[in-house]
Amino acid sequence: MIIGLGHDMIEIERIKRACEKKSFLSRIYTEKEISTLLTMEPTTILSNRSLERLAANFTVKESVVKALGVGFSCGIKPQDIEVLRDEKGAPYVNLYNKALEVAREKGVKHIHVSITHIKEVASSVVILDQEE
Repeated sequence: MIIGLGHDMIEIERIKRACEKKSFLSRIYTEKEISTLLTMEPTTILSNRSLERLAANFTVKESVVKALGVGFSCGIKPQDIEVLRDEKGAPYVNLYNKALEVAREKGVKHIHVSITHIKEVASSVVILDQEE
């Protein structure tokens, strides 16, 4: 049974500008998210493709808190929501700390994620499910 739905989109240019601030990456993304991205796009974290992926991951984090019905104001930090890709490139989410606590309280068993991005915009949809 679906217990939450979240959607978010962002202009990639906003992420590019945010990345100019030294603390942005380390405040928003986990070390694993950043290292995985650098493995996929070894040239630079600020390449167009990397910025698209950073923006897409950012929208997933926003979509997750929207699906949980709480937003970041309840104590969830962006790093509590980790967005990675499996061997086929499909996105998946790991939750930690407050995000995991809220998800357990709501009975979340599975998080479905869909991401899309083009040159200017990244978007995601997250569905929280009580079924495995």
